[in-house]
Order: sequence, then structure tokens, then C-alpha cells
Amino acid sequence: MKTILALTAAGMVLVAATATTGYAAPKTNRVSVSYVVPKNPAHQPIYERMKERRALERLKEFLSPFRLPSTLKVKLAGCDGEADAFYEDDEITICYEYINELWTNMPAETTADGMAPMDAIMGPLYDTSLHEFGHALFDMLDVPQFGREEDAADQVSAYIILQLGKTEARRLIMGTAYAYMAEARRAAPPSLKEFAGEHGTPAQRAFNLLCMAYGADPKLFGDFVTKGYLPKKRADVCEDEYQQVAYAFETLIGRHIDRTLAKRILDRSWLPEITAREKLRPGSPTRNKAQ
Repeated sequence: MKTILALTAAGMVLVAATATTGYAAPKTNRVSVSYVVPKNPAHQPIYERMKERRALERLKEFLSPFRLPSTLKVKLAGCDGEADAFYEDDEITICYEYINELWTNMPAETTADGMAPMDAIMGPLYDTSLHEFGHALFDMLDVPQFGREEDAADQVSAYIILQLGKTEARRLIMGTAYAYMAEARRAAPPSLKEFAGEHGTPAQRAFNLLCMAYGADPKLFGDFVTKGYLPKKRADVCEDEYQQVAYAFETLIGRHIDRTLAKRILDRSWLPEITAREKLRPGSPTRNKAQ
């Protein structure tokens, strides 16, 4: 019996050692990207423009500091009419329909708050990509979460965005919040069933995002409160909310990041200048959006 127990214990140690060795294998630069030729001819201009801009290649580089145990695939593809993005089985899919929806609903000109139309595209596109990346991290790295996974993925996205330079972080936060609020207005008044979903409602997600931003930098995002976008009662607890997310991210995910590489990535500029002349939508006339 002692011999059997000894052999069993030795086997368990060997399995544990093997598992530890396998777990130590994660590497940086483990993201691959692809552009699937769209079935819908209406999506062809989006396909061509995203390829021309090397949008997925830039996302791949942005995510390169994360050490992953296997390759994460990211693809742009048609989704049979669904304006969505999703993660499943080590693969993120961003739908042409979703990008088309962003183009359709962006403002025609720079808003009174100084948000350029392109930020209403870039903000939610970055946010959605990083949200799905949050799901990938939870799955591939076995990261535990309290509460709803969708909320946690939102927090991962917001936290990463807020590590960028002040100008880019503000543009992305404002663009994302604009998209959420625009969606909320289009859907108003919400039905009770909308509160049963795994995601928060668009308005809830917008307020959560504004709170995270204000909690991270009350000076940079102070006008969110003074202009009434974020209720003061919520703003009073936003620093604690941000610190809670920061602690969870750094404790559970931070050890999977190459900090030297991450610093080089975060120090770079990732967004186009808002004064640049470019097409508002694929196939649309060129105009200066910084009016």
C-alpha cells in the first residue's frame, strides 16, 4: 500500500510539474489576423479600407505584449446580417456589419464637445476589440471573475484604453461613450427584457465607462461631471471603482504582460489626427471633419 501511495504521489508531482511547465510556455506576439472576403458586396469597401489601413495588423501589434499560451486568431468577417463581434475557441470575430453600423451612425461633423466623427468609429471599434480580448484573456489564462463576465470584459477594455496617452485615451473614451448613448437613444424607452441580458444596457455601459475614466483621471475627465454627463453621486465613488479594477487587472493579468514591450506600445500614437482629410464612409466624398 505504501508503494502504491508513493507511486501515486510521484505521478501527481510529475503531472503538476508538466502542467507548470506547460503553463510557463506563454509567449508574446501570439496573435494572428485575417480578413475574410465578404459575401455581401456592400461590405467590399469596408474590407478594402480596413486592409489598406492595416487595421488588424495594428491591433495585433497593440496586443503583442500579452503572453498567451497559444495563438489568438482575430478575423474580420461577414456575420449573416448581425452587427456584432464575439470571442469563441481562441478566435475573435469582428463583423463587417458592426463596422458598417458604426459608419452609418457616426455624427456628420465634429460635436460641440470636440469629438470628431472618426472618434465615434475608432472609440467603439477599439473598445469592442479589447472587450472581446478580455473574454479571450479570461478563457486562455483561466482568469477568475466575480460578477458578470460581460461587465468584467468592459472593465478590461476601459482599463487598457486608459493606459494610453491622455489625448488618445480621451478621444477613445468619448467616442465609445457617444456610441453607447446614441444606441440608448435609438432604443428608448427600453423594455424590461433588455435588463435581462448578459450585457448591461447601452446607457449603463456608457455611465460605467465615464465613471472609470473619471476615476482614473478626475482632471482630464472632469468636464464629464461639470457638464452633467456623469451624475456627481456616481462620480464620488469612481476613484474607488477604478482602483478596484486596476488592482484586479494588475493582480490577475499583469503578470502575463511584457512590461518593456508594453511601454513601447503605450508610448506610441495609435489614432489618426482629427485634422486629417479622409472619407467619412467607404465610397463617400472626401471632406474635412475638423470643422
